[in-house]
Amino acid sequence: MAARPWVVRRRGRAERHGVAASSLRELIDKARHVLAIENESVTLVVEEDGTIVHDDDYFLCLPPNTKFMVLVNNEKWPGSSSDSGTGWLAGPADEVDSAVEKWKQLARQLKDDLSNIILMSEEDIQVLIDVPCSDLAEELGHSQTRIQALQDGLQNVLDMREEERQSRQALELYHQVLTKEAKSIRKVTESETVPREEMDVVDVGTSTSGTSAETVLSDRILSVLKEKPSPELYLDSSDLELVVTESSQALASALRWNTQEAADLKHACDQELAKRHEQVQILRSLRSASKGNESLLDGDGLPSGFQLQPGI
Repeated sequence: MAARPWVVRRRGRAERHGVAASSLRELIDKARHVLAIENESVTLVVEEDGTIVHDDDYFLCLPPNTKFMVLVNNEKWPGSSSDSGTGWLAGPADEVDSAVEKWKQLARQLKDDLSNIILMSEEDIQVLIDVPCSDLAEELGHSQTRIQALQDGLQNVLDMREEERQSRQALELYHQVLTKEAKSIRKVTESETVPREEMDVVDVGTSTSGTSAETVLSDRILSVLKEKPSPELYLDSSDLELVVTESSQALASALRWNTQEAADLKHACDQELAKRHEQVQILRSLRSASKGNESLLDGDGLPSGFQLQPGI
């Protein structure tokens, strides 16, 4: 696909830069270069309304010369495109970081394309579930009955991810048991008595020693990767892309893991990201093949796990 023109700028700065890119990743890379952003994590939003751009599917639907604002680390969209470089003077009070604005941004994504649910993190989905039904209905322009069905569907998505996580944990536990048994048999055969703890220390030390690679992943992403079982299910697609593009050495160093563990984590994230994009493509293909211009909330092409009540 041929490159198209876009406009990018940093939050709180007046100067804008024209950039030609054919994909979201290419645009982010070029925006980092022209805006002199090195290791910080970035979020790309539409300057006009603050919509977060997560994936190529949505990005390629935008018209050429769309103006983007690049948010670095924990910066927030200022709430208005009138921020022309002086927003930093107003200080943190002008930053829209409330939970209300967060769910409204997520609701806009659903209004654009309901299949964006697949690309959301569990945290974002929970935010939409917790929104009062009347408020979400007003934002999306649908009846409370239909919105209640939507929130029930969102809960189904969370439940499915939890079931998937538990299945993976059971498989990992089974694998660990088999590994321990194999090591025990090998120790008896070879008359080795090296404690397992010492073996683990040696493995981690040898795999990460001499590694000074730095990672661009935020503390939030690293915390999820360290602490959550099946962490790829807790991250949204933009976070997964960052993990997948990270080197195994830098990831291992940041997490204090060995290189093989980091590579396995990257592979799991890559598989989850590919699965989500495949689901989105399937849903959009089904929707484009259906007749008429039915509403996104009419139950057409809903993600697996959604069960709208008959007649809604």
